[in-house]
Amino acid sequence: MAVMPPSSEQSFDVSVQTIEEGLDLPPESWIAHVMSLALKAAGAQEGSGVSVVFAGDDVVRELNREHRGLDETTDVLAFSFTHEGEYYGEPDEKVPVDEMPGFMLPPGQVEPLGEVIVSYPQAVRQADAAGRTVRDELAALLAHGVLHLLGYDHMEPDDETVMKALESRILADLPEVPAGPCAL
Repeated sequence: MAVMPPSSEQSFDVSVQTIEEGLDLPPESWIAHVMSLALKAAGAQEGSGVSVVFAGDDVVRELNREHRGLDETTDVLAFSFTHEGEYYGEPDEKVPVDEMPGFMLPPGQVEPLGEVIVSYPQAVRQADAAGRTVRDELAALLAHGVLHLLGYDHMEPDDETVMKALESRILADLPEVPAGPCAL
């Protein structure tokens, strides 16, 4: 697990993890930058923390079954610590982090927002089907997941319009993937 600390350019705490071996991911700095652009566009509080996990289909399918009641693979799941609803876990189980028994945030620390989980194999399939790069698909999924963390959804047409507009703005601001081991 790598944690990208806030800097003058990145004012969010982004943790990048993989639980599947051999994924050909873009550099963690690029992933953190995508997440930060999405957090900023969605109006997240500066210093907010978010975790992104890259997993395989089996893990994502199990989480989808357990938390959404859908026994199928999906591309991205968002587990918000601060918002409730169909895509945010079980409302009855929502307890702010600083109210959990025995847990206290250090003074001045912002409550973490949650976790975005991406099925890397599903992202690859979707990229192939859409005729775009895996990097572009991952960027879209990361932005989409962050927006869900912050309470955006696409259940109603007006909400979908707002969410798609934010996603487009985030994706338009993305840098190219730096040269390195990723061949996306």
